[in-house]
Amino acid sequence: MPPQLRPPASSPATGSKAASDSEAPRSLLLDLDGVLVDTLPVMEIAWHAVQDAHGLDVPFAEYREHLGRPFDVIMECLGLANAEAIHRTYTEASTVAAHLARGFDGITDMLVAVAAAGWSLGVVTSKPLLRAKPLLAELGCTFAAVRGPDGQGRGKPAPDWILLALVDLGADPANATYVGDMAVDQEAACRAGVPYIHAGWGYGRPLGPSSVVADSPRELLHLLGIVTPAAPFVEGGLL
Repeated sequence: MPPQLRPPASSPATGSKAASDSEAPRSLLLDLDGVLVDTLPVMEIAWHAVQDAHGLDVPFAEYREHLGRPFDVIMECLGLANAEAIHRTYTEASTVAAHLARGFDGITDMLVAVAAAGWSLGVVTSKPLLRAKPLLAELGCTFAAVRGPDGQGRGKPAPDWILLALVDLGADPANATYVGDMAVDQEAACRAGVPYIHAGWGYGRPLGPSSVVADSPRELLHLLGIVTPAAPFVEGGLL
């Protein structure tokens, strides 16, 4: 009988790397506006305040198209000068209307499930941290990294804030996922080498038809491979 052929044995280095990759901690980075929290009513009120205070006729719909970019960049895109004064007005009005912001349905349950699965959580947002952190606190979850315009690096679509958040988490891009809702989020993730999932419940569209899209926070868990217990059966309940 001819001898059986065996595959070549893996070298110790290769085997060690495979084991290390399989055991590497996973990280989930998320955008804030349009992914975790519905702040659109707040933004619309703040923009109307800007229109009134500065005599601008740029409609909110046009401002909304550029969400996800740093505020000063949005002003450049809209061809508006005096960005600093406009930002002050916008910030003041946003702070007053902040109580209108709401976490999206299913978001807190999703975050709890991700954390229970051993993933670390982080946020990458273009919202200044002074206004972002109170909104995150309302979700009742711990975010080990929060990166935005107050720190180092260039804003989205540059990859800097995503990469800095991964440094904060001690995570590798290959073991992370970024969830956003605007094209700039997707571009930033691509440039950072981080897999991207588009939040279909948010404010914008993905870059192309081949993009991975989650239509709900629960579907996001499925795409991440995180299994959650099925809802318990209640005797006499409607099917």
